Amino acid sequence: MMVNKERLVQTFLEIVKVNSQTKNERAMADYLKGKLSELALAVKEDNAGEAFGGNAGNVLARMEGNADKTALLLSAHMDRVAPGENIRPVVEGDMIKSGGDTILGADDGAGLAVILEVLQVLQENNMQHGLLEIVFTVAEEGGLNGSKALAVESLVAKQAVIFDSSGDAGVVINQAPAQDEIIVRIYGQAAHAGVAPEKGVNAIVLAAKAIARMQVGRLDEETTTNIGVISGGKATNIVPDFVEVRGEARSFREEKLRKATESMVAAFTAAAAEENGRVEMDVKRLYAAYHHPEDHKLLQLVKKAGDAVGLKVIIQSSGGGSDANILNEKGIDAVNLGVGNGEVHTLQEFQKISELVKAAEMAVKIVEFA
Repeated sequence: MMVNKERLVQTFLEIVKVNSQTKNERAMADYLKGKLSELALAVKEDNAGEAFGGNAGNVLARMEGNADKTALLLSAHMDRVAPGENIRPVVEGDMIKSGGDTILGADDGAGLAVILEVLQVLQENNMQHGLLEIVFTVAEEGGLNGSKALAVESLVAKQAVIFDSSGDAGVVINQAPAQDEIIVRIYGQAAHAGVAPEKGVNAIVLAAKAIARMQVGRLDEETTTNIGVISGGKATNIVPDFVEVRGEARSFREEKLRKATESMVAAFTAAAAEENGRVEMDVKRLYAAYHHPEDHKLLQLVKKAGDAVGLKVIIQSSGGGSDANILNEKGIDAVNLGVGNGEVHTLQEFQKISELVKAAEMAVKIVEFA
C-alpha cells in the first residue's frame, strides 16, 4: 500500500508529545495548522473555544477535488483527558504505550495521525478524490464542545468519517445513544451533629435515599444510568445542609431515555418530600442518538474500502457519545471508525501500530472510492 508506515508512526509519536488537554489545545492547534499548511491546504481556525473557555478553536482545512466525486468530511479531535501532559511514548514491538505516569493520548492522536497520512498519500500519488474537508475539533472530551460550536453551514460535505473509536481497524460505529445530564442540588437543614442532630435535615442522607430508589447501571441492552459525582458537607460534627449530585442517563431509544431520566428525577423529588428537604434539578440533553442501517451509502462505502485492503468491517453500536452524534444531529451523516487502540482514558492505554497502518490504508480507500 501507499501508506508510509514509518512516517505514520513518527507523526503519531510527535502528536502525543504535544500537550493538548481539554480546553488547552493551543499547542496542538498550532502544530496541526503547520502540518496542513505544509501540504498547501487552505487552513483556518474558528472561535469555538470562546464558547466554553478554551484557548483554541476547531482547525478546519480544505483539499479541493474532483467535482464529479462525493465531498467528504474527515474528522478527529485534538484534546485528551488528564493526565495527558508531557507524555513519553514507548514503542515495544507492535505496541506503543505511555511511560506509565500519563495516558498515551492515542484517543485521539491516532485519528489525527491517520488523517494527516491520508492527505500526504493523496498528494504523493496524485490520486483522484472529491472535495475533502478536514475538521480537527477541540474539547471533545467531557461534552463534545468543539463540534457543538462548529458552524456546519460553512461546510459542503454531507458525509463524514470520524477516526475516534477504540478497537481494531475495520470497526465501524453506526449507532450511539442520546445522553441526558442530571444535576441535582439538595438542600437540608444544618445542625450540630452531637448536640441537636434532630434539628437538622441531612442532605447527604436525602441523596442516599433517593439513589437507593433508583436502578443504576445497565437497565437493558439499550439503556444505562449512572450517578457519578456527589459533593457536599463541611465537617463530621455538622449535619450537612447541602449536597450536589451529578448523574446521567443514556439510551438508543428516546422513549426509554425519557423514562429513565424521569425516574431519576422522581426519586429525588420523593426523597426530598419525605425528609423535609428541598431539591433543585437541571436536566440537559447533551447530544442526540444516531443510527445508520447497514445498507446506508456511507456504510457501504466503508465496507467497500475495507474489502479493498483485506479488512473485515465490523458494524456495531457504542454506548458512548462522540463528535459523530453532533454531526449527525446537525445534518451531516457520520460514522466513527476504529483506529487500533485500547484502554483509553487510563495509564494502560495502548496503540497497535499494525492497526494504525490498516486504519490509514482503509481511510485512503474511503476517500478514493467516495
